[in-house]
Amino acid sequence: MPYDKYFAIFKADLCFTILNKKMKTRKLGNSGLEVSALGFGCMGLSFPNAPTKGENIMLLRSAFESGITFFDTAQAYANNEELIGEALEPIRKDVIIATKFGFKDGNFKLGLDSRPESIKALAEVSLKKLRTDCIDLFYQHRPDPNVPIEEVAGAVKDLMQQGKVKHFGLSEANGETIRRAHATLPVTALQSEYSMFYREPENEIIPTLEELGIGFVPFSPLGKGFLTGTINAGTKFDKSDGRSMSPRFNQENREANQALVDLVISIAKDTNATPAQISLGWLLAQKPFIVPIPGTSKLNRLRENIAGINISLSNDELSKINSALAEIKIVGERYPANIQSKVGK
Repeated sequence: MPYDKYFAIFKADLCFTILNKKMKTRKLGNSGLEVSALGFGCMGLSFPNAPTKGENIMLLRSAFESGITFFDTAQAYANNEELIGEALEPIRKDVIIATKFGFKDGNFKLGLDSRPESIKALAEVSLKKLRTDCIDLFYQHRPDPNVPIEEVAGAVKDLMQQGKVKHFGLSEANGETIRRAHATLPVTALQSEYSMFYREPENEIIPTLEELGIGFVPFSPLGKGFLTGTINAGTKFDKSDGRSMSPRFNQENREANQALVDLVISIAKDTNATPAQISLGWLLAQKPFIVPIPGTSKLNRLRENIAGINISLSNDELSKINSALAEIKIVGERYPANIQSKVGK
């Protein structure tokens, strides 16, 4: 689709949001790092069957025009860093870019590698791909059992002293790892999966983050699409779709978990919103230091997600939702066993 036509569609779809709503911001814990209340998870833009490079660049710039200033990528997301670098180069000073290290040569398939020398070498690669002289937020993508977290934090501290990194983050780390890392170098944010569909962080992670003053950046805040109400037991996933390998998304478990979707749809109807907006509104209401990063490759979904920022759920509504959620048992693991061992809990 030509840029001018693509951009015109975006303007028509988002005119109310852009012209009448100013994007809210949040600070990630005590770090002082201020970002848009909703970020953009960019991984899906490098999936098979994703839009063209030109369409992706226009989508990212349109997200910025709508108020999103926080963009998330990683070395392990194929050509994602190059895409983000090109798309955001003209507005680099106005955005926060987060990327991640932790896999050998930046390749998920090669396994974990958070040795200090690897972190420093791959930081240079990321800087070049992102077309920037400093990474705003540098996450360890997954804890590496072969490298003490103190050494990881030390390597990032060196990069910070060199002016190549501004903030240190962790992803999918447990409470003990977070505390050890934070004692060596203040952790600005933790990124982990969190949504109505996966509430494990409520047990240990969120209390730890609140105690230490660390921000929380949930990925898959819409349950990998399950909470949008567009997926049911009869949905067929392409083999290239990661959900086709997830136990949680097999047909039997989708059918068993449908009660959660029915609940979200019911709440959405009562509040004149969409299921996705209710899901994001619920997440934002949990803690003021939470900044979800939903991903999308579609303009209409971008619009829908942005509108979720303005969903205001009362304490009574939140109490009713949480009481209902407590009665729903989610079944199925997030990842198949062979991948689970690589990504952690």
